[in-house]
This record gives sequence, C-alpha cells and structure tokens, in this order.
Amino acid sequence: MPSPDNAAFLITAVLLLIAAAVLLCTALQRAHTRRLYRTLNRMLDSALDGRLRAETFDESLHSALENRFHDYLTASETSADRIREERARIREIISDISHQTKTPISNILLYTELLSEQELSDAGREYVRALTTQTVKLRFLIESLVKMSRLESEVFLLEPRMAPLAPMFDRLHAQFALPAERKGLSLVFEPTALSAVFDEKWTTEAVGNLLDNAVKYTERGSVTVSAVSYEMFCCIRITDTGMGIPEEELPRIFSRFHRSPDVHDEEGLGIGLYLSREIVSREDGYIKVSSTPGAGSVFSVYLPTDRR
Repeated sequence: MPSPDNAAFLITAVLLLIAAAVLLCTALQRAHTRRLYRTLNRMLDSALDGRLRAETFDESLHSALENRFHDYLTASETSADRIREERARIREIISDISHQTKTPISNILLYTELLSEQELSDAGREYVRALTTQTVKLRFLIESLVKMSRLESEVFLLEPRMAPLAPMFDRLHAQFALPAERKGLSLVFEPTALSAVFDEKWTTEAVGNLLDNAVKYTERGSVTVSAVSYEMFCCIRITDTGMGIPEEELPRIFSRFHRSPDVHDEEGLGIGLYLSREIVSREDGYIKVSSTPGAGSVFSVYLPTDRR
C-alpha cells in the first residue's frame, strides 16, 4: 500500500496531467477556431473581389462548415451576376422605350396642333381635342412607367446634399399656381429659410406628386405648403381642404398602381405616391399622412438634416 506521500504525489501528477490535457485541448480548439475564422475571412475577401474558387476540404466539422459557406458564397455571387445582367437588360429596354416613343408622340401632338388650325367642323374639332388629350395621357403614362422602372432597377442614383428648401418651393409654386387658380383654390407656400439633405431634382418630383394630388382632389378651399424644423429632420407639410382619405385606405395608398374606389373617375395611374415614398426613403427620409374624410389631408415629408 503506497505511503501518504506517494499517494499525494500520484494525485498531484494526475491532476497536472488532466490540467495539461485541458490546456492542450483548449489550445487546439482555439487554433481550429482561428483557422476557421481565417478561412472564412479569406473566402469573404475572395468573394468580394470576384475571385472565389473551389478548394478541397476534408470531412471534419469545421471543413464541412467551410464547404457549406463556400457553396453559399458561390450561389450569392451567381445571383449577384444575374441581377447585374437583368439590370443591364432593363436599362436597355428603358432606353429603347424612351427613344422609340418620344418622337412618334411628339409628332402626333404636332400634327394635331396643325390640324386644329385648319377649317374643321365642330365634330372635327372635338375629335382633335380628344386625340390631343389621349396623346398627352399616353406620354404621361410612358414617362411615369419609365421613371418607376429606373427607380426600381436602380438605373439612376440619388445624390442628396445639403440645400435650402426655398428654391424647390419656388419651382413647385410656378408649376402648380395655374392649375390651382383654374380650380379657384388658394395655393399658399409659406416662406422658409430651412435646409435639408436631399436630391433637388428627384425630391422636387416626390413633393410635386403629393402637391399634384392635393390640387387634383381639392374642389374648394386651399392647399398650403410649409416647412418645420425638428432635431434630426426637416418636415415639408402639404395641407389641403379636399375630400380626405378613408381610414381603411391609408395603409394602401403608397402601394404601386393602387387607386381608391373614390377616385377611379379621376385621371391617374396610381404610382405617384409610390414613387414619392421610394424617392424619399432612398434619401433616408420618410412620409407620414393624416386625413379626415371630407375635411382634407396632411402629407408630411421628413428629410434628414445631417449627412449620414
């Protein structure tokens, strides 16, 4: 029977061996983990650089993970290539549509204008007016669809920058003053010295769509455009005294091609609000709406005031 000293020595030796084994396993595990991280990082770098290549892996758990990760990156790379190819084809189609239709539509409008200057019967003049109206609608339809396609396929990129709101207000007032006057509406642009971060061309388009709806669906009263400053945003408000929007319609009004049953008799395609939301959201902004049927609506466009 071993002496107490020998027993203590053996126990100590066993504990030291166990501790050494634990340390060795921990070190090996860390080495495997570092190797896995290095491999995954290398694969990510290769995928980002477009030079991901297949490698030979053993059947260990880590290598199986590497293999699956490689398959995922390869599939993602293939999908990205297909998306780029599809966008290139869309750009070509959009370019063809814009080019092939612009001249014929312009010619139709020119000839209808020349025809209207001729000696025509009352019925003939009515036909010319109808032809002109439908041609203008067709041009608006094509231009709207082209804008939507360009936006969704990311053919154009917005270039937001810090700029004052006043010049945009002036352009919009010049654009909508006459339509509002023809309807007997009071169009008010409150003076503003505020600035925000936005793409001047496309944000004017977005706010213009909201203003166009306000004028179109307001039969009496006023349409007011104002700006309010908040901590991180500048808010452009378009307030009208029009027909308002039913509560059940509010969640759907920004959907593509959606038109409320209450306005089906009015001209429109149902993509103006959709385009406005897409443009503003790509500038890191957002749009809110509040409305009361029969009492009007308020559309609020929130634009960031700092470069993010």
